[in-house]
Amino acid sequence: MSSALQRAEPTHPQAADRRWIGLAFIALAQLMTALDATIVSIALPWAQRALGASDAERQWVITAYTLAFGGLLLVGGRIADTIGRRRAFLIGLGGFALASVVGGSAQSFLVLLIARAAQGAFAALLAPTALSLLAVTFTQPRERARAFALYGAIAGSGAALGLLLGGALTEYLDWRWCLYVNVPIALVAAIGGWRVLSGGNGGHRQRFDFPGVVLATGGLVALVYGCTQAVSAGWGSGTVIGLLAASAALLIGFAVREARAAAPLLPLSIVLDRNRGGAYLAAAFAIAAMFGAFLFLTYYLQVVLRYPPLQAGLAFVPLTLASQAGSWGIASVLMPRIPARAIMAPGALVAAAGMFVLTQLQVNSGYLTLVLPAEVLLGIGIACVMAPAFNIGTLGVNPRQAGVAAATVNAATQVGASLGTAVLNTIAASATVAYLGNGLKPSAGLIAQALVHGYATATSWAAAILMVAALLIALLINAGRPAAYHAP
Repeated sequence: MSSALQRAEPTHPQAADRRWIGLAFIALAQLMTALDATIVSIALPWAQRALGASDAERQWVITAYTLAFGGLLLVGGRIADTIGRRRAFLIGLGGFALASVVGGSAQSFLVLLIARAAQGAFAALLAPTALSLLAVTFTQPRERARAFALYGAIAGSGAALGLLLGGALTEYLDWRWCLYVNVPIALVAAIGGWRVLSGGNGGHRQRFDFPGVVLATGGLVALVYGCTQAVSAGWGSGTVIGLLAASAALLIGFAVREARAAAPLLPLSIVLDRNRGGAYLAAAFAIAAMFGAFLFLTYYLQVVLRYPPLQAGLAFVPLTLASQAGSWGIASVLMPRIPARAIMAPGALVAAAGMFVLTQLQVNSGYLTLVLPAEVLLGIGIACVMAPAFNIGTLGVNPRQAGVAAATVNAATQVGASLGTAVLNTIAASATVAYLGNGLKPSAGLIAQALVHGYATATSWAAAILMVAALLIALLINAGRPAAYHAP
């Protein structure tokens, strides 16, 4: 660890207590952004009816958030480094809460979309700020392991908690509360963060790489939107091909620009370090598979097994609990003691085993005998990948670049979620169509069988993604025990 970070380590007991209290508020803010990735999904049909949106338009409630979030993450990380992490944290919380109020009270679909885009923009500021606060606050191996275990648990289970909370709020209150619920969370996190977070409001004044901002934002937005469109239009669509080609051109231009810029938006040394680069790839692959599992299990529970929204949300609770156990019971204990890849690679393989269990899905499969064991394996395995990935992905970075390093981790997970959802959904849909393409009249029972066949086929690909992640971890991440890892 760099000497600058070591000198920043508080030694007074009261200072240490403030850091752990601060961690609680940082975790609360991260939970809010993680919840919003899925909490609105279950409420979509009600919001669509209330605001008169068409089936083609409704996807934009999700897409507006993911586009702004994924596209602006690197910019958000650089802003946090420039204006100061504490100030960026409070601005992000305030903006997110305000956008949530506007969205919850929307009387037109357009206003809801604008509010969701604003939520994504402020989440792009808040998420890397929260992670960079952890990176510069907790520097001793044992404490860092515990802090990142909590962060990894939230990242791994927040989406499942969003489905549960969204189902409960929609069923017992109103779909608008899926947005209003962010206000008290943001208020508590802002008050606590203002009182206990250290670092002041000052940042490191530096020039802003505006060409880099345009190239990175345009490339990430085109990539995320292209993946989103592939779900409905297919990978062969001219629109999808054009968006992906534009994304590739913009991101290549971004890499060339960053290699030459005097004050780059993303210093390439952050990504080209084999450990950090391996951590970013591992996080992207793990989240890609995980979001595929969320998608298929949500449809399986609600469309095939006919679970109501709340029951479907409750069915994800074991996954959440398993994720917490994996983070706190395994990752936080092992991270200070053994190399990261000795936790991450087996974790990816455990998660792959959970996916292989889901390949056995049938129309009449029992929740307790098949879905539950798969959720437990997935929760434990993904947690053992994500907690060390967040740690390694921000380790050894100059404190002045902690925000952009944290943003890169978040960007990797966002791209992974978008690509995973699009690719695996396409595989599932193709398998379903192929199953029905036998000339038989599609009865309700046959359609259900075809859907489950599609889900099972896609989960086998998700398992393969996780096995590739395990291989990448073994090949790229070679950092030793945390105490032995030093900043370059």
